Amino acid sequence: MPEVHRIRHSWAQARSAAFDAGTSLPDETISLSPAAVGRKLAAPIFAQQDIPYFASSAMDGWAVSGSGPWIFAEPGQRLHPGQASAILTGGIVPAGARAVLRSESGEEAVDDEGLPVLRLSGDAKPGEPRAAQHIRQHGQEAAEGELLLKPGLILNPAQIAVIALAGLDRITVAGRPTVQLLFTGDEVVDAGIPLPGKVRDVFAPQLAAVFTAGKARVLGQARIQDDLEQTVTSIEASNAELVITTGGTGFSAADHVRRALVRLDAELIVDGIAMRPGGTSLLARLTDGRFLIGLPGNPLAAFMGYFTLATPLLAALSGEKLPSTKEVASGSAQEAFTHGTRLMPYRDLFGLASPVGKSDSAMLRGLAEAAGVLIVPPHGLKLGEKVESFELPWS
Repeated sequence: MPEVHRIRHSWAQARSAAFDAGTSLPDETISLSPAAVGRKLAAPIFAQQDIPYFASSAMDGWAVSGSGPWIFAEPGQRLHPGQASAILTGGIVPAGARAVLRSESGEEAVDDEGLPVLRLSGDAKPGEPRAAQHIRQHGQEAAEGELLLKPGLILNPAQIAVIALAGLDRITVAGRPTVQLLFTGDEVVDAGIPLPGKVRDVFAPQLAAVFTAGKARVLGQARIQDDLEQTVTSIEASNAELVITTGGTGFSAADHVRRALVRLDAELIVDGIAMRPGGTSLLARLTDGRFLIGLPGNPLAAFMGYFTLATPLLAALSGEKLPSTKEVASGSAQEAFTHGTRLMPYRDLFGLASPVGKSDSAMLRGLAEAAGVLIVPPHGLKLGEKVESFELPWS
């Protein structure tokens, strides 16, 4: 490929550059539905009317006025002292009602004159019914115009229910970046046991889920050949805000991602990172403002590229802060490494972050057992020394 000017970023520089490259996407107005769960609320939610907007019964039974026994009135009519009418849970409490007598506490009977009446049953509790008992008062949960939810919340199912209760059908949420996944590699097979010289596809079954968990909306995924023209065409054809490629970020004759970016006159924001694994990861801005992240073809290297570049960029596009790291105590000593930062999956053993095995760039078993990733500096580590780390999003 043509010689291009390359400056390898440190791990911290690459992460910061990815975050700084993105700006918050415009807010979206969406329908209130299960798909709203997990979205970031961008506008306050106010009650559109009193909640509840009428006095309702909390029990099946009878609305009653005055003391018993009570004679029956037609349901829905105003009650006068000594009257009762049948009511179901959620039913409108008629005007004049003093309380609701639950069905277990009342019984229908006949008075001395042979008229049907309602009286307390043997299961009634002392003092029942108390004034306003089992009545959900008008406006007791919220008054019209009352603030119910503040912007910035990551909506959960209960909050979605509150929004519905408020009387809203559509809500304003923070923009969610769209992603297109392009998988390269003529040697990759998508099913069964690969023959010698071939490898099984590990990206198509799970990478969309990783981006969805990262607050992105995946528009689609496709496998493309190791071909420059097809790579260029596939990148151009996508209308996603972020294009992700897997494989093809090296410098061999079969690696076409960088060549495609040169053809597309893209700006290389991060062109390689001084880290292992995942050092060939890259971030580019296309001429129309879309982004492309090139992840290596080796599975663990691709995950480390995702955490280093995609996680901060998605946070910026979503209007979030740069995800923080946390300090842990290293469970092993690590020698100096002159080529940069090492990202090492670890699990917690007796309060120490101990690197797991099976963690070469082409392996995945170590990551599958890990709780987080150590960010090992080039100068190495001593046993028990404090070191920065980040948690895995699924741990």
